Amino acid sequence: MNSIKLATAALAAATALFALPVYAAGNLNVICSADQQVCDLMKGLFEKQTDISVNMVRLSAGETYAKIRAEARNPKTDLWWAGTGDPHLQAASEGLTLEYKSPLFDQLQDWAKKQAESAGFRTVGVYAGALGWGYNTEILQKKGLKEPKCWADLLDPSYKGEIQIANPNSSGTSYNTLATLVQIMGEDKAFDYLSKLNANISQYTKSGSAPVKAAARGESTIGVVFMHDAVAQTVEGFPIKAIAPCEGTGYEIGSMSIVKGAKNLDNAKKWYDWALSADAQSHMKDAKSFQLPSNKSAEVPKEAPKFEDIKLIDYDFKKYGDPDVRKALLSRWDKEIGAKAN
Repeated sequence: MNSIKLATAALAAATALFALPVYAAGNLNVICSADQQVCDLMKGLFEKQTDISVNMVRLSAGETYAKIRAEARNPKTDLWWAGTGDPHLQAASEGLTLEYKSPLFDQLQDWAKKQAESAGFRTVGVYAGALGWGYNTEILQKKGLKEPKCWADLLDPSYKGEIQIANPNSSGTSYNTLATLVQIMGEDKAFDYLSKLNANISQYTKSGSAPVKAAARGESTIGVVFMHDAVAQTVEGFPIKAIAPCEGTGYEIGSMSIVKGAKNLDNAKKWYDWALSADAQSHMKDAKSFQLPSNKSAEVPKEAPKFEDIKLIDYDFKKYGDPDVRKALLSRWDKEIGAKAN
């Protein structure tokens, strides 16, 4: 009897030993450049479905690019999820991210595929959203202000101190705005426009979505943001109306990249493939995220601003994701706008 017990115990111990790697799935270090609520949702879903422990921090796209660049010789991050595509493309062009083509690539929208192909598969599109703004309808009516429908309208002196926009050095949203205006107007006219707009700006925020959140709280009237961020505030019950500029507007391709030298590479690839799946992307709306998903089979939130309803420019992602172009535009912004910011 004792020998049977010993044999059984030995077998159980051996089984446990060989089963251990299945349960000890390891860790994954992720930087998330979406809103905190979305980051938390994705982290929770992935951990539940994979048993991989995710160490996640939330940083804006500009901050993340700077961090990955600074840590290039000894990466602390495995994967960068979300945030505007321009800094992802810049990181790709500098060899800071790893080439990887997901098995799910053929399931993606054409704009997501083009993003990946233009970067040599060092990044990929996970969602898209058009640039615009949201304004507080109650404050606008109370102050007797006109509805701003066009970029030109934002220069109206009646909006002095009523507008917030992020700083393009830290915010991918704001860099996208800068690049959009340059493409619509030409560089010199765009900077002349931004110089005039500065008179109406109450604050340059760190985060891209912060301006419309301030408008929702009644701390300002207008927030220049991606339209889906304005829609998110409307869905939450705030008196925010989203606007697509009449002259035309740019758009973002929120992206994802594996950091070159990732310590947990296999787990990074697991997140990468999972985050491109229709199931994972269909859950983003649960966190009040109203972008257009990149997987063709993912559920599109009914509230999401549709590209077919918006006058979009042919945004040149490759050019404005180029490190030299980005550096030149930000340097000029610092000298001509940032230096005299309110």
